[in-house]
Amino acid sequence: MAKRSKFLYSCANVMRDRGGNFAMIAALVLPVLLASGGVAIDMTNMMLAKNQLQDATDAAALAASSALINDAASMEQAKKIARDFVKAHTQSALTAGMTAEEIAAFEAAFLKNTTVDITADPKTATLTSSKAYNVSVSSKFDFPLNAFTRLLGQKSTEIATASKSFSSSETKNAVSMFLVLDRSGSMGEDTATVVEDKPTKIEQYSCGRNNSRTCEREVPNYITKIDALKDATKSLTGYFKAADPDKVLVRTGAVSYNASMQKQTDLTWGSGTVDNYVKALTATGGTDSGDAFETAYEKLVLEKNGKMVEEAEHLAKNKQVPTKYIIFMTDGDNNYTSADTETEKWCDKARAKNIQVYTVAFMAPARGQKLLGKCATTTSHYFKAEDAEQLNAAFKYIGEKASAMTVRLTQ
Repeated sequence: MAKRSKFLYSCANVMRDRGGNFAMIAALVLPVLLASGGVAIDMTNMMLAKNQLQDATDAAALAASSALINDAASMEQAKKIARDFVKAHTQSALTAGMTAEEIAAFEAAFLKNTTVDITADPKTATLTSSKAYNVSVSSKFDFPLNAFTRLLGQKSTEIATASKSFSSSETKNAVSMFLVLDRSGSMGEDTATVVEDKPTKIEQYSCGRNNSRTCEREVPNYITKIDALKDATKSLTGYFKAADPDKVLVRTGAVSYNASMQKQTDLTWGSGTVDNYVKALTATGGTDSGDAFETAYEKLVLEKNGKMVEEAEHLAKNKQVPTKYIIFMTDGDNNYTSADTETEKWCDKARAKNIQVYTVAFMAPARGQKLLGKCATTTSHYFKAEDAEQLNAAFKYIGEKASAMTVRLTQ
């Protein structure tokens, strides 16, 4: 009995001795506190990683859908585009701090766990053949947990995302479009965009004493404005080729100008004539857009024998009344303000006839921008492009709107 009392007394002393208990309690609680802190850090990093992966699969799904419709890519090509997008959008963010071997292993596992499914749903529009695609992109990877969280016995956790997109080339819209394009001397100047497949070129320059010799040096190979315009026009007409492969809905024409108007094309079915016309453009001379815009307007509202020509052409071919468009592009100011006044007059007439006027100011100064802003049907019909990529994007947007093509996320 005495021994038992002594034991209980000793236990009570231990309990009362806080100095010794602190070490014991710390030994028990500290791992839990560290693990809790690790979980908090990992939760934040996991949310960031998941958002980055979601953005990547969204971009991949849209890129694949766009390639199928706009670039006529095959399904295998579209799948590769989607996988490349996921890899490109996540690699730098998710492999930070990894060694080269760890990155290689991560990429191999990551690509293996990225799946792309494409379902083609060929449909027939009222007057022309078209296609629709559903694209699904899913990806996952093992997110490594930090050392503190691993105290709870788990080394990693899976993060997964999925995205779906839909694209369709179906159109039932009859279109008559005329392009009014600047080919003045300033269109021969460089943009800030480098030629992708040939980023440098050899340039000759005077050197030596009194510039008596000719030397060579390597310089960036920038896209000129006129070449950027050709690429942008090709992007625009690409929408019409995809949406109207049978050339029964879309009629296009073009006119160019510098100090005077050049010979225009007639409005013809499809876009082949416009493509060839723009491909042959060279940059030279001053700027006067008045006559060129008037010509575009007159071609779209032309009457013969008491009938509107464009309406009659479409009625005979597709039984529809066409939506009419003018795309007006310049990179500068007209040489005379009277040309601004003349151009504005025809812009007003075009809007009064319900012609949709899209304008693109391509690296243009303030007065040129002001003119195009006034000519546009609405503010959403006006584009300010400061480089070749923005010019291309503007023409693509117009092509998508006019052809009524669809590329969108569905999940």
